[in-house]
Amino acid sequence: MRESAERDRNISPAAGNLPGSTVIIGAGPAGLSAGYELSKAGRPVCVLEKDPFQVGGLSRTIEFKQFRFDIGGHRFYSKNPAIESLWTEILGDRMPVRKRLSRIYYRGRLFKYPLDPIDALRKLGLREAIACLASYAFAPRRRADQIRSFEDWVSAAFGRRLYRIFFKTYTERVWGMPCTEISADWAAQRIKGLSMAELVRRVFARRDTAPLIKTLIGAFRYPPHGPGEMWDEFARRIECQGGTVKLGQDVVALRRAGGRLVSITAKDGGQTRSYPASNFISTMPIRGLIEALDPPPPAAVLEAARRLRYRDFLVVALVLDQERLFPDQWIYVHDPGVRVARIQNFKNWSPEMVPDPRFTLVGLEYFCSDGDEDWAAKDDHLIALASHELAALGLAKQSQVVDGTVVRQRAAYPVYDRDYQAIVSQVRDFISRELPNLQLVGRNGMHKYNNQDHAMMTGLMAARNIMGASFDLWSVNSDAEYLEGERDGDSGLRMTPVRLS
Repeated sequence: MRESAERDRNISPAAGNLPGSTVIIGAGPAGLSAGYELSKAGRPVCVLEKDPFQVGGLSRTIEFKQFRFDIGGHRFYSKNPAIESLWTEILGDRMPVRKRLSRIYYRGRLFKYPLDPIDALRKLGLREAIACLASYAFAPRRRADQIRSFEDWVSAAFGRRLYRIFFKTYTERVWGMPCTEISADWAAQRIKGLSMAELVRRVFARRDTAPLIKTLIGAFRYPPHGPGEMWDEFARRIECQGGTVKLGQDVVALRRAGGRLVSITAKDGGQTRSYPASNFISTMPIRGLIEALDPPPPAAVLEAARRLRYRDFLVVALVLDQERLFPDQWIYVHDPGVRVARIQNFKNWSPEMVPDPRFTLVGLEYFCSDGDEDWAAKDDHLIALASHELAALGLAKQSQVVDGTVVRQRAAYPVYDRDYQAIVSQVRDFISRELPNLQLVGRNGMHKYNNQDHAMMTGLMAARNIMGASFDLWSVNSDAEYLEGERDGDSGLRMTPVRLS
């Protein structure tokens, strides 16, 4: 976290007034990557961040009484060697490799994830295991063109009984929509190489010859003090290279004239500041971006952008007077009797997240929408709820909870309803035509379900475009690789849950 003195330094006169300069909205992974790339090349750049205290966006690390936790868990793993090299460049040996362990909680038992056939069948019990196998064996086979929804795909791959046990509850809790309304593409992307047939084959295969299942990443890197350590260092280096990172800047207007964006207006407490520049990069949610344009865009574009929706998220962090709870970094909760969707054990991400080894810090994650019951609840109520649910799941005793706090995160996930692709396309066309010096990057900036390495790649590409390249940011695919051109039948988009019409 940054101290107030550092914040005061950050709001000194910006590089945004210089000819050829760039103003970036948002200091998350995408915005900071763009700012770092530009400042490293000697280009004047100013990054504006709404949070008054820290950078990192959704990937920031929260500090509570010297305990640290994520807004979710943020692994540092990428199939793109350029991103892995950049992480090493920034933090060097402060990126130790962590062995991953995550499991599924169901009916009081913890199942390996991805599913291990012996483990799953043994813990389900003989009767349930036979019922699951029968559900798969006797299910009517569907043609590929008949599989449209997430429920269709998983039921075809595992049988309806196993689908209801290990997939339905968690997926609907996260996205807030029935699995029958989520595209089959989401399952195909997220459950690669795993099916009932594959599980059965693995029962009879030798362990040392069984193929690896792509769904699981067995190890990842993670800074000792959490992902925020990475983004703080990015911000520091931007400033050392002559750029500026300004905190507490709430963007309220984007002024356009002459077929271009000419300046950004932001509020900092009681002050309003204008940031003129030659180039602009935005990571803010598309809906808010379009609403802030001055003069406003055509009514059709404005109304379309206002239909974009976002899934909110909150973390209840609990401090427990217990040295060890469970060995996992996180646990997926598939129990309809509780509201929590996932539980993080931050001490298992890094022991240095906890200041005293006598204690453990866990984060219980609740997916919600602004204004619903969980979002609107008081912190004390949420801490009590999380404490009760942790005990109800048998993972800790309620009496072990000695402290807690709540962090709410708006617009954590862009919602993929049946209209979102058409809306994003309409907004892209408008920006390309009317604001050619504005680029959209990152998860919310593109309304695209990106991981932090994918978001970083869009930021790097945007910076290189300003320096003379001509990359298509929308062709950054699920492996964070840049596609020089779209292949036939392949949009380059990451598979995402799409509400079916």
